[in-house]
Order: sequence, then C-alpha cells, then structure tokens
Amino acid sequence: MIMQSHLFQSAKACVALALLLVNPSLSSAAAAAPDIRRDEVVIAVERVTPCVVNIATKTTIERQRLYYDWIRKTWGTIIQKLPPQTSAGSGVIIDDEGYVLTNIHVVDGANEIWVKLWDDRPPIRAIPLVGATSSDLALLKLEKKPGEKFQSIKMAAPDDVLLGETVLALGNPFGLGGSVSRGILSSMVRRMNPEAGALEIPDWLQTDAAINPGNSGGPLINLRGEMIGINVAVSEEGQGIGFAIPIKRVWETLQVLFTPEISKERWFGARFVPGINSLTVLYIDRGSPAAKSGLAVGDQVTAINGKSPRNFIEANELIAGAARDEVSLSIRRAGQPKVITVQMLPLADQIKARTGLTVQAMTPDLAGAMGLDTVSGLLIADVEKGSAAQLADLKKGYLIANIDGMNNGGKMDILNAARYLGGKPAGERVKLTVLAQVQRGSLATFRQGSVDLKIR
Repeated sequence: MIMQSHLFQSAKACVALALLLVNPSLSSAAAAAPDIRRDEVVIAVERVTPCVVNIATKTTIERQRLYYDWIRKTWGTIIQKLPPQTSAGSGVIIDDEGYVLTNIHVVDGANEIWVKLWDDRPPIRAIPLVGATSSDLALLKLEKKPGEKFQSIKMAAPDDVLLGETVLALGNPFGLGGSVSRGILSSMVRRMNPEAGALEIPDWLQTDAAINPGNSGGPLINLRGEMIGINVAVSEEGQGIGFAIPIKRVWETLQVLFTPEISKERWFGARFVPGINSLTVLYIDRGSPAAKSGLAVGDQVTAINGKSPRNFIEANELIAGAARDEVSLSIRRAGQPKVITVQMLPLADQIKARTGLTVQAMTPDLAGAMGLDTVSGLLIADVEKGSAAQLADLKKGYLIANIDGMNNGGKMDILNAARYLGGKPAGERVKLTVLAQVQRGSLATFRQGSVDLKIR
C-alpha cells in the first residue's frame, strides 16, 4: 500500500510537470492570481488618497472678531504677544492647478493657511479665494512652483448618488496620513435642526461612515473613487450618523464661487455650467461686459483666446489671465459657430450697475483718518441721482460694513461685494449694514443702521 501511494504521488507530479511543459502560462497564471484583499474599496482609496490634504491654520488674536474691540481697549498692545490659535481640518484638491475645496468653518478667520499633502513634501501655503457660508464651502489656491501640478479628485455628476450605496469618508485630520471610514449612504434629504446651532443646509447626505471633526472638508466618495460630497458634520444626537454636503450643492457653489473675478478685479459678468465635459453659459449679469458683447445663456464655449479649455476651472483662469481686458470667445449657438469679444471692466463698475453706488476700497490710511480699526468695508464715493440708493438716503462718506450678513473671512471688499451682487437677479432686495459718521463737537462717532436696497 505504501508503495502504491508513492507511485500514485509520483504519477501526479509527472502529470503536473507535463502540463507545465505543454502550457508554461499555467505557472505564471497561478503566480499572478489577484490578491483578494485589493477589492474595490482599496482601489478607490488608493486612487483618491493623493487628492486629500490636511489643512492647518494659524489665527492671531487680532483676527478673532469676538470681543476684539473690548480686548483691544482693555489690554492695548499686550494682545500682540499672545500665541496664535491653531486648528486643523481636511480638504480635497479639485483641479491639478492646486485649487482646494474645504469647509468655511475650517479656515474662517485664519491669517495663515498651510496645506500638507499625502506625500513627504513640506507644507504648502494656501491663499483663501472666496467662500459661501450658505453651503459652508471655501475655495483655496496652493502657492505652487511654475509648472507644478497636483493630483485632483474626480467629481461625480450632480445627481449621481444612490441610496444605500457603499461610501467612504476620507480625511487627513492631523497631517499624519489619510483616514478612511466605510459605510452606506443612509439618506439624501437630511436637514439639520437650526435650533441646535448647526447650519440649515437643505438635503445633506447622511451616512453611517464615521466622520470625525478633523475630517471636515474631506471628500465622501463612491466605489468608483468619485467625490459625491464634502464631509461637514457629525451628529451629537446619535451614533454612526455623519453628514456631507452633496455633490449637487458642491457644483452649484462652485458655479458661484469660481468666476473670472476671483483672481483679478475685472468684471466679466458671465458664469458657466460646472460640468464634466461641457462648457455652457449658465447666467449673465445684467449690464455686464458679457451681456453687452452679445453673449447669451445657452451658448457653448469652444475656445477662449484661441485655446480650448478642458473644464470650467480652466475657462475661468483663461479669462482672468488675459493679458489685456479683452477676451475673445469662440462659441456655438444653435449649431452655428461665432466669435464674440468681451471688454472687461473694473469690478467697482458692477457694484454701480447693480446699486447706483460708486464705492472705493478701504485702506489703512482711510481707516485711520476715519478713526476705524479695520479696513473691511466699502466707502461710498458717489450716489447716482434718481437711483434706488439715493431714494434710500445713502450718502457720500457712508461706510458699507456688510451686505446681507455676508461672512467672507471677516472682510467686506469690492471683490466679495461685486460677486455677491452679481449673483442677484434684478428686482431682488439686499440689506446693507451702513456706518454713518456723526460729528458731536470735536468728537466723531459712528451710527450704525440698515438699508433695504432693490437691485436693478
């Protein structure tokens, strides 16, 4: 029996050797068998991890708006010696030119923002471009070397989410490497309770994937490695409940945030549909250079100054980066090609066109002369006769401190005001917070009030 067993094993070995000699690929196929651990979750994480960043901020006490006046008057220059406040969160690179999306609450009020990538590169300084408190999204731009590119995430189409699908929440909360949690998409229509102090943002995505505070601003992705949301909050009222801003809202916010006006104070006056493979004119500001040029909603833009943009981000960069104020657009309208030239104007012209107010930016010298300790605000230089602004009794020398409670890193400037007003339809009303200087003998004080103004 023992001899028969040995003979049987020898026969099996001979058969196996013969098969390998006849078909050597059987050996390589066995060696190349896929690792069952590298499933679709691991592959998606590997694809997205280089796009997820850590965001560290530094905020000196002077930039903290709460009780600032009281602290300054009470302690004077002692506040200069206080250590900066620091915080950390996450973000995601949405374009290879170094544009980073995160939450406003991660970077709000910071006077230094540093971004650490997934590799061993030293932290990179980031410039805050603009933010939208209504969606808790902020856009940053990395200070990069000439020609430097960054790996960017692929964003899902606006409505491409499935209830119950597997989702992954990624972040880089402490700069120590990526953090990943897994769950399902539990709901697509959740709304936080505003009485609990949270932002009232319609139709948040709810997931049972763990979202920790440091993961705020990181992406929520599907198994294709596409971003379907931005992590924003975790519920304190239950376990395993996290929330993300849906990709539809991200697209809508980018359409408002990412315009040619963000990097150059020149008024173009049109916005494009933020799509994956299309560049369509979505909206045109009334009285804008784009409107006066004959550009129309629905026009398909094929080239800008002779170059075909790969997406709406590059399109806006091409317009903003034009050497002159003149931009040539190659478009298709009703299937027919056409070339339109847009002559851009200063952003202050947009504010005048919408309100009838000529404004100028505050400077340290102006602020000092007026007895103010901030350069935030717009000084009214002139009021157009017969305009709604004149009827509202606005006057030269008044300071516009705020519009509709806007919060853009604590600063009201021409860029933020022009872009905000440019997004308002004609006939809508806005509330201006205005400071008027009142002279009482040798003492000058400020009286604050609000003005309801109709946009034209």
